[in-house]
Amino acid sequence: MSDRKLVVVSAGLSQPSSTRLLADRLAAATARVVQVRTEVVELRDHAKDIANNLVTGFPGGDLRGVLDQVATADGLIAVTPIFQASYSGLFKSFFDVLDSDSLVGKPVLIGATGGSPRHSLALEHAMRPMFSYLRAVVVPTAVYAASEDWGTGGDATALADRIERAAGEFAALIDQRPATAPPDAFADPIPFEQLLAQPRN
Repeated sequence: MSDRKLVVVSAGLSQPSSTRLLADRLAAATARVVQVRTEVVELRDHAKDIANNLVTGFPGGDLRGVLDQVATADGLIAVTPIFQASYSGLFKSFFDVLDSDSLVGKPVLIGATGGSPRHSLALEHAMRPMFSYLRAVVVPTAVYAASEDWGTGGDATALADRIERAAGEFAALIDQRPATAPPDAFADPIPFEQLLAQPRN
């Protein structure tokens, strides 16, 4: 079986960021279970194009390619920092400009980072409902990493365990799903007669 395509979307704003670190660890854990080709999207690099898309309705710059990457992925890892008890505005804006059918039936592993463990419920009351609305298949185990999870000891071990469990569930969903075929621009051509037809007055 050929490698599946995994797209990782990170909405971290700083560089380096704990959001990207969590995204990388989730991707690495998934790759240990199923063969994947991983492509990483840093939303901070596309913030202006996302904002322009919101007001014009058209993706500019490299954004069109990024949207196509997500649409043709066999699985998606989506990680955001938590601000004001929810996902970041940049994260939400990206999924607002994504075609509404792009995630239908697609396995999605969600993760988030924040300063306090109290914000972990944002995964369940904000992120999971959004991806469910987009008709994605969301992995049962979501992964939240608070500041203390990046140290050593019990918290770090618990985070590692959550990552491995979530990656195992995610890999199983990817493996069970038929590979995503790239869209064929010529699959549904407009009939020549229709192209030549003149509008009636």
